[in-house]
Amino acid sequence: MKTILHKSDTRGHADHGWLNSYHSFSFANYHNAERMNFGVLRVLNDDTVAGGRGFGTHPHRNMEIISIPLEGDLQHMDDMGNSTVIKAGDVQVMSAGTGVSHSEHNKNKDAEVKFLQIWIIPNEQSVTPRYDQISIKDIATKNSLYQVLSPNADDAGVWIHQNAWFHLGDYDSETTESYTLKQKGNGVYIFVLEGEVEIENQKLSKRDGFGLWDTDTFDFKTNGKSKILVMEVPMNVE
Repeated sequence: MKTILHKSDTRGHADHGWLNSYHSFSFANYHNAERMNFGVLRVLNDDTVAGGRGFGTHPHRNMEIISIPLEGDLQHMDDMGNSTVIKAGDVQVMSAGTGVSHSEHNKNKDAEVKFLQIWIIPNEQSVTPRYDQISIKDIATKNSLYQVLSPNADDAGVWIHQNAWFHLGDYDSETTESYTLKQKGNGVYIFVLEGEVEIENQKLSKRDGFGLWDTDTFDFKTNGKSKILVMEVPMNVE
């Protein structure tokens, strides 16, 4: 097994006043040649947007873009005709494909919105752009991982054009759990949302990231109240 540790305080950081963003991988003005990606996981941004502010209309191509709100309400609009609000308990996905333009704004003027912006390099180029969002309330479980993303439209959660699987875990007590990788050759990147987690004798705290590969399975232990995001992705970028 090979591993890599990204402590929260080693992430890139950009404070634009209206936007406070932490970058686990190189993004915009933050460039680190050793932190370009983890396999096809290209971007993991931890964003806080001030009340009433947001991202103006901007384009994307050939990228799978996943948004996971953590707090507040995020207004989404795009040139496919979608106008929606996503909030904690939702997962949003957009396949940019041949090209899509969208904007995202904090719907509330008196409260921040916090969300994860995740980009996955797709295994198909120039697909027809697509948008979807779901509430995970019907599939969420307590004290065990539950799937929120896969390559399969018929599986639990949203789907993307890549052999990737995302799971969330929400724990309120000390729990030991095993994860078995879905596809040989994939790796897993774990991002701690809250609390503390221990993986392969490595203790992780809030907003730490830990990647592992060249293994078929691993165990982890949550130390009391904790939340994690487990992202299994191909390690070879096509």
